[in-house]
Amino acid sequence: MKLEKIDSCRWRLRRQGKMNADGVVYASAGMVAPLEADKVLEQVSNVACLPGITGRSMAMPDAHWGYGFPIGGVAAFGAEEGVISPGGVGYDISCGVRLLRSSLKASECGDRLPRLMDALFSAVPSGIGKSGGVRVDDAGVARVLTEGARWAVDAGFGEPPDLEACEDIGAMPGALPEKVSARALERGGPQLGTLGSGNHFLEVQEVDEVYDEKAAFCFGLFKGQLVVLVHTGSRGLGYQVCDDYIRVMLGASRKYGIALPDRQLACAPLKSAEGKDYFAAMACAANYAKANRQVITHLIRQAFGRVFGGEFLEVVYDVSHNIAKMEIHQVNGSPALLCVHRKGATRAFPAGHEELPPRYKAVGQPVLVPGSMGTCSYVLSGTPHAMSETFGSVCHGAGRVWSRSKASRNVDSTNLRHELEGRGISVRTASMKGLAEEAPAAYKDVCEVVAVCEKAGIASKVARMRPLGVVKG
Repeated sequence: MKLEKIDSCRWRLRRQGKMNADGVVYASAGMVAPLEADKVLEQVSNVACLPGITGRSMAMPDAHWGYGFPIGGVAAFGAEEGVISPGGVGYDISCGVRLLRSSLKASECGDRLPRLMDALFSAVPSGIGKSGGVRVDDAGVARVLTEGARWAVDAGFGEPPDLEACEDIGAMPGALPEKVSARALERGGPQLGTLGSGNHFLEVQEVDEVYDEKAAFCFGLFKGQLVVLVHTGSRGLGYQVCDDYIRVMLGASRKYGIALPDRQLACAPLKSAEGKDYFAAMACAANYAKANRQVITHLIRQAFGRVFGGEFLEVVYDVSHNIAKMEIHQVNGSPALLCVHRKGATRAFPAGHEELPPRYKAVGQPVLVPGSMGTCSYVLSGTPHAMSETFGSVCHGAGRVWSRSKASRNVDSTNLRHELEGRGISVRTASMKGLAEEAPAAYKDVCEVVAVCEKAGIASKVARMRPLGVVKG
């Protein structure tokens, strides 16, 4: 599989063999060899073989090997002839990022930062299988699955304005709790308001650079500001939904005669019973994730209140990066209903888009791109070019270059913690092993990833944040 250079940030994988479309990889020249070694190109090619693909099979600059689709993969499928695949969404359905802004300057934190980190670590449970202080019965879980963050606000875990700053206004439509297994419900019941493990985190950050004053003002951001970035998803419930439906989709692929280049791309026609059932269950898991981030927001506000008195954190935006959504896009000059799979990729809609909150229509959607622990994160904005080229999609983070096992072998967690704290980054973690697995050396340079996106015209830089404190699962 040979990549052809289109320009300095785009590379084409020409349609060949059983591919139904070209592949396009967004990368700098230095990123290409690692992508080839990581088998990302093979996965881009495999996705292009699926029925009903529209446009191209794409990999964002943070792409790396994943289950079925590459993480950082984007592909759209026609509503009539296309398919839906759990491998194009991932196990952590609706894993996403939420940015909260304060009115404080980071310089006002002073010696209260350690106390704040202790309060956050105590308030938001983190770690593998961790349960939270918010427990709901079966009827309550059913409401969470249909109402998402709206349920959380109604239950007192937030304010109505929070919802306006959420993708889908806090709840993805089409959710049917009866399509979610009893085991998934059982796993989700005790985990609302928990961070989880792996690459999930909560970071206290300082806005240290503003690139677009107009957009930053619109987003409520200013240089020196204290903000909080939260990265988590649908916990055990979403994992179980994915696991349940992969088995269903393997049978559906055989039933409908879909030739799979990789069984991890098991799928079903969007119009089939199996496709509709998965979409409904996926929407439930997405709403659980939205509710989870909303409850965590409430817990963060309480922790801030204990340290800073009456300080209130406002939601800048909440957006998923593991999802398949029905959206209307222009295809060959005409509007078409597509199922856009974003696996480790973030929605990036431009100014004027009807789905944006009124206050963001003038500048475009906030796009949240976390870095690796100990490195900077970015706020971008969506662009019209992204709509025409990537179905309004962009990168979701830095992207791994080391597996977790390699990071664990190569990094001494105690030394890493000392190094981070020596740089003024206060660390709280539920697992020293997990800390090593998430070392900055295990990730690409997020600045290079963002630079590729900006050069390609699929996002614009608004602001950069540097970490002051991190809570890791």
